[in-house]
Amino acid sequence: MSIPMVDLKGQYHTLKAEIDAGIQETLENTAYILGPNVHAFEKEAADYLGVKHAITCANGTDALHLALLAAGIGEGDEVITTPFTFIATAEAIVYVGAVPVFVDVEPDTYNIDPSKIEAAITDKTRAILPVHIFGQPADMSAIMAIAEKNKLKVIEDCAQSFGADVNGKMTGGIGIVGCHSFFPSKNLGCYGDGGMVTTNDDDIAATLLQLRNHGSSVRYHHDIIGYNSRLDEIQAVVLRAKIKHIAKYNQNRRRAAHQYSAGLAAINGTTPPHEDGKGTHVYHQYTLISERRDEIMKALQDASIGCAVYYPIPLHKQKAFEASTQGVEMPVSDDIAANCMSLPIFPELSEDQVNTVLDVIRGVMGE
Repeated sequence: MSIPMVDLKGQYHTLKAEIDAGIQETLENTAYILGPNVHAFEKEAADYLGVKHAITCANGTDALHLALLAAGIGEGDEVITTPFTFIATAEAIVYVGAVPVFVDVEPDTYNIDPSKIEAAITDKTRAILPVHIFGQPADMSAIMAIAEKNKLKVIEDCAQSFGADVNGKMTGGIGIVGCHSFFPSKNLGCYGDGGMVTTNDDDIAATLLQLRNHGSSVRYHHDIIGYNSRLDEIQAVVLRAKIKHIAKYNQNRRRAAHQYSAGLAAINGTTPPHEDGKGTHVYHQYTLISERRDEIMKALQDASIGCAVYYPIPLHKQKAFEASTQGVEMPVSDDIAANCMSLPIFPELSEDQVNTVLDVIRGVMGE
């Protein structure tokens, strides 16, 4: 049985009539940039996430970049973040002239460890940028308390956590800004690149609207130097069709993840991901730990089952950051990167498919 990491085609076919009709209407209307579907999606996303403002942009990396700028982070500032994430998180910090300061992660959630944050704060620290990695919310209560105590801003990287919540409040609405990605494989994904910034701050929202559109809020009037970072209308059509189902999609991801976890708990030598009770995990990835990772992955690949390593090299060991990370040690991140692997996860994943994956793993582990 061939099982992909994510089945984008299957999901498209369930929404084909609505998406195709919406795209056709856009082609007829020829309103391709900041058109009616973009504005409608922004309202629908803001309503779903419980925030005042949702400002779309070209991609998730731009969302981080524009959010940092709008939050006033700039040259010489330090931003505390995690080394166990995709490079865009720290890349965006560098874009604005700031310095990423890495803090190691928790071994069970893979998220930034709040108990280690205060030791990294200096007189140059301006913000904390937690990542809700793989869809597991970071410990936002602890992070917000540290930020308030030290007068720091909190910028959430929600690229993998659309629809996750902490005590009923959605990720992206807890810090001063939240940054979202609509890359096709995300929990809410479009059919190209797309991103969004959420905030409850009116001034930040106004700045974001200018930054994404060449520094302009009135056509041909440019108050600041901005960027060309706009979600296109066709992607908004896709996102509007999908956001209606996001709660169900996330529920189905959790169903499949819990089936995986129940099976892996009985297999010696594998450690399923941990839901820490501080927020609702929406499983953008299902990532387990095993010292026999490479054997398991080879067996899965031989069986035509998708698998991947997110992420094999933590950011503190990336050449791009070597100038600022000499001598930095992140043992938990290093250990996770050396032993983690992700299994197929998508809303349409069936019980039989999950059992097939588990059977392959049992075969490797001799269970």
